[in-house]
Amino acid sequence: MAARWTVGKLTNVHTRGQITSECEADLMTAPVFVGRRTPPGRPVGRPAACGLVAAAAVALLGAAAPAAALPVVPPAVQRTHVPADNGPDTPQGGRSGLHGKSAGPANPANVPATTRAEIIKRAKVWVTAKVPYSMSTYWSDGYRQDCSGYVSMAWNLGTNEWTGSLGSFGVKITKEELEPGDILLYHNPDNPEKGSHVVIFGGWTDYTHGSYTVYEQTPPNARSQPTPYPYWSNADKYVPYRYKGVTPATAGAPAADGKGGTRFLVRSAAAGHPARPVSHGVPGYPGRAFFLPGAENDHVTQLGRRLVEKGFGRFYATGPGPVWSEADRRAVEAFQRAQGWRGGAADGYPGPETWRRLFLTAGPDHVTGT
Repeated sequence: MAARWTVGKLTNVHTRGQITSECEADLMTAPVFVGRRTPPGRPVGRPAACGLVAAAAVALLGAAAPAAALPVVPPAVQRTHVPADNGPDTPQGGRSGLHGKSAGPANPANVPATTRAEIIKRAKVWVTAKVPYSMSTYWSDGYRQDCSGYVSMAWNLGTNEWTGSLGSFGVKITKEELEPGDILLYHNPDNPEKGSHVVIFGGWTDYTHGSYTVYEQTPPNARSQPTPYPYWSNADKYVPYRYKGVTPATAGAPAADGKGGTRFLVRSAAAGHPARPVSHGVPGYPGRAFFLPGAENDHVTQLGRRLVEKGFGRFYATGPGPVWSEADRRAVEAFQRAQGWRGGAADGYPGPETWRRLFLTAGPDHVTGT
């Protein structure tokens, strides 16, 4: 008897209530199912609950009156994910346009141009906002909140890609060629939900190139932290890629952290660029392009040795070398702060004045005057 009353109530609601196509299969709408609007900057979920309510209603209606049964599309089933080798638990969605916008698949042959600084800047937005990880919801910018949606956003693709398609928007490179804004991609074609992951390379953290700063979308939320190269697991499966649309930064353009213009110039800018002549006993300043993440040249060694002589060698674990590292940057920053500089003037990247003061006076001297 109770079942008949329930069926009767559902039938009345269905036949007399307002019918809408907002949910699949022309489901009924009622105040109990109407949620508050999602404020800007918050995740936008999928109406999966509507499908579940509809399935229950139709099942009851079908039992009482089979001829009046409604067509129902079964609700989507949440994908399961079994990580491989303790890999990241990062299941992902498929290719799609931006949420809330009509857009077809992106064309890998015609990608929008961007700079390395812009890629890192966009990546930091999600890290700062602590965007929660999800393969079924979208952030306010329309990008899906999983690892591949995160890279799609940082590369400004205009569509949501997945690990099986992101590679077509880049070109394969080597470990030695990695620069901030490039990605490390692992796609498992046999089982994409098992271990597949993609992260953004933010620059080396040590001169041995054993670890780097990662930007990634992984449970519970977007993050940035030092990470062993190439990743914590599946180390032999990650492949470096460079976005096809990346362009060199112009002189004076802000770097990823808003400081130190021209920091992310391509490495070739340093090749064949001679240092300026020696002046007043100070070797000529070679230029900013020689002191960028991943740069490798004799000027980096010269700088590091001078920093050790001046009393700033505590940042080096094994001594200065030819590859620009985080130890070099921290030593330069300490020297700059010893000059009384703060903010952007003490960002750890040597400019002409830092170079002049560093080489002007011989011997240990933590503070060098003008």
